[in-house]
Amino acid sequence: MTYCLGILLKSGLMLAADSRSNAGVDQISKARKLALVTVPGDRVISILSAGNLATTQAVVTELREAAGQGQPSRDLHAARTMFDLANIVGDTLRGVVDRDGSYVKPYGDPSGSFLVGGQIKGEAPRLFQIYSAGNVVEASSRANFLQIGETKYGKPILDRTLTMDTSLDDAAKLALLSMDATIRSNLSCGPPIDLLRYAAGSFSTEGLATIEDDNAYWMQLRRDYGAGLSKVVAGLPPPPKAENGTL
Repeated sequence: MTYCLGILLKSGLMLAADSRSNAGVDQISKARKLALVTVPGDRVISILSAGNLATTQAVVTELREAAGQGQPSRDLHAARTMFDLANIVGDTLRGVVDRDGSYVKPYGDPSGSFLVGGQIKGEAPRLFQIYSAGNVVEASSRANFLQIGETKYGKPILDRTLTMDTSLDDAAKLALLSMDATIRSNLSCGPPIDLLRYAAGSFSTEGLATIEDDNAYWMQLRRDYGAGLSKVVAGLPPPPKAENGTL
């Protein structure tokens, strides 16, 4: 299991993925779940993956190898829009599962899913989720974050605080706190965390960072957030005394 998060903002995109991969409690490893495909000045594409590691790695590898080769149905460099690009990822996922799925099923689930976020020159940043079936859904101002993998633990903080007007820096904090909640509650997720802060119109990946478990900021953020929650709870009024079985 893994946890990947994409956030669409007026100011850009926030993308985050953990790196833990496991095939049982005694087979824990690390694998990068955030891949970049870029064309300087024209497009920055981030592909986040969850699910069967062999399937998702095969999809990303095929996409990388086809990039720039001039095949419109497969070439991420040639896609006219982010929607076209998301569908290329979905089609590639279908192809890999069709080829390998019957061989994998006796041993486990061959499926995978993706978040695809980025910007192509001529349009605003966009964010898509590619389901295991290869179909896609797009983030919007009404639903401006998408998750794949182990999604439930990191969702409440996003539901309470995130808006399209949230700054990139605040979104980075929320993304990391969402990661922290997931990591604390599910041992199948863990660092390093790959975090990309993408500013709209920059066509730059300078905002990409890898956060290890002993990163000073990561440790301070988790410590301060925990202390802050304890302080808030202590300052809240207790429930009134029950009368006839009701508060």
